[in-house]
Amino acid sequence: MVLIQDLNRYGIVPDKCPREIVLLRGSGCKWSACRYCDYHLDRSSDPAANYALNAQALAQVDGRYQHLETVNSGSFCDLDAQTVDEIFKVCQDKAIHTLTIECHWRDRDSLPALRDRCRAAGISLKVSSGIETFDGLVREAYLNKGIPADVTPADLAQHFDQTCLLFGLPGQHLAQMTRDLAIGLTYFDRVTLNIFTANSRQIQPDQAVIALFKDQIYPLIKDNPRVDILMENTDFGIG
Repeated sequence: MVLIQDLNRYGIVPDKCPREIVLLRGSGCKWSACRYCDYHLDRSSDPAANYALNAQALAQVDGRYQHLETVNSGSFCDLDAQTVDEIFKVCQDKAIHTLTIECHWRDRDSLPALRDRCRAAGISLKVSSGIETFDGLVREAYLNKGIPADVTPADLAQHFDQTCLLFGLPGQHLAQMTRDLAIGLTYFDRVTLNIFTANSRQIQPDQAVIALFKDQIYPLIKDNPRVDILMENTDFGIG
């Protein structure tokens, strides 16, 4: 497992939806109970230390695509105020017109004020959320994602522009993955497919499921401009 201090925090995504991407550190995911994820370990309760770290990543942004994506352990609202101000300053200084962030369902009420701030700054805000699967029973009873099982794709799309799905879980089958992808492309502007990477949590990737994805689904979507595919969780150059 990569040590937290060794994480790469700046990357470039040149294809499909070109953008720069930074991995920032905040106070941490307030949910932190997903059974498959240890991403929440990248956190600190010290806002000054977080800002110092985040400023180093943001200093590498040059605005080459006029699109910046920020990711962090948790939701955008878990970042300290100084980091958020720095993000807006970088967008202004580098003529960045599109900002993509991430947000957990539980923090959706933080988004309207942020959308207003972006609108006032002339920035188009795109919000992504890790749904993992639209099968509510699997998502909550197995993954413990923290999104009520009866929340529908339409409910999610009221708050989020993009979604992330997780493929390679034990027990996943072709029909489920195909259905999740179809729903994602119906309700959201973009879909990121994360192929499950082993970490410190108890649930581990199922290589047979990943092989099924590679054989049956990947050839059909690899060139879809609305779908990003991360075969490894570091494929965007961060992590």
